[in-house]
Amino acid sequence: MKKICFLLMMVVSGLLQAQTKKSDAKAIIEFEFVTHDFGKVYQGKSVSYEFNFTNKGNAPLVLSNVQPGCGCTTPEWPKEPIMPGQKSKIKAIYNPGSYKGKFGKGITVYSNADNGAVLLTIKGTVEEIPTEPQSPVKIDVGGGF
Repeated sequence: MKKICFLLMMVVSGLLQAQTKKSDAKAIIEFEFVTHDFGKVYQGKSVSYEFNFTNKGNAPLVLSNVQPGCGCTTPEWPKEPIMPGQKSKIKAIYNPGSYKGKFGKGITVYSNADNGAVLLTIKGTVEEIPTEPQSPVKIDVGGGF
């Protein structure tokens, strides 16, 4: 009887430890960089940057949403779980349209990561597209002398 009780206690203890280990499982998202400066970009010309990250936790990481701060920024992100130790990326595409001047845009990454939501930032300066200078001299190539 003592052996049965001892074995039963060992089984229950093992189950409790297994449950504790499962509850200790956490995903942790760690970005290489959370800010990117495009520098100079031109009106009407889209630019993009890939934010690289790693799941530093011990549970699968699931990105539930990647929300841009405005309509000029479009994110692309993995829809499948990122396993522990695995690397992936979020692509941020910025289209300045006709805007001119300095910009700074946020992209919020929502996931099951233990470290919560992460704010990514892109910034730069939008300038007009440079035009080629026109020569003030007209050349007549009509063939007449």
